[in-house]
Amino acid sequence: MEADVSEMRNELQSRDGLWRRIQLECQKLYTEILKIKEYKDMQEIQIKHQSSCVQLTEQLENKNTELLLFAESREHQEEELNKIRNHVYREEQSRCSEQERMKTEISDLTEELHQKEITIATIMEKASLLERQLKMELETKHKLLTKQQLLEFRYQAIKSENTHLKEMV
Repeated sequence: MEADVSEMRNELQSRDGLWRRIQLECQKLYTEILKIKEYKDMQEIQIKHQSSCVQLTEQLENKNTELLLFAESREHQEEELNKIRNHVYREEQSRCSEQERMKTEISDLTEELHQKEITIATIMEKASLLERQLKMELETKHKLLTKQQLLEFRYQAIKSENTHLKEMV
């Protein structure tokens, strides 16, 4: 987009330069027309050849026609320049709104990431607590199992002794 905007600006500058040259040419033509009118007036005062007067009139008309064509061309170029300016303005507005949308989206994603990080930290704390509780329960179960095995061994020993005593009796 920036390249398009830059290209459009360059084109606008180029057209502006062309416009200035056209204006300068129009001024020159206007000056030339004034000179031609002055010359024509002098010719009429001196009443020289009628053909030269007709020729000057034709030249004047041609210059007037050229001037009109230049004026029409200038109007067309102004319209084109306005179209380009409007297009550049719309592109800049579009780019600005897209940037704002992206900023908002990034902000939302950052907030979401922050919330997920908080959730992960909470889960990690709970997992750590559960791990400690599980270790404590395993130790307790292990102690109980050891105690049960010891009691089972004593029970077997007493049972064996009891069986032995019954046999003796």
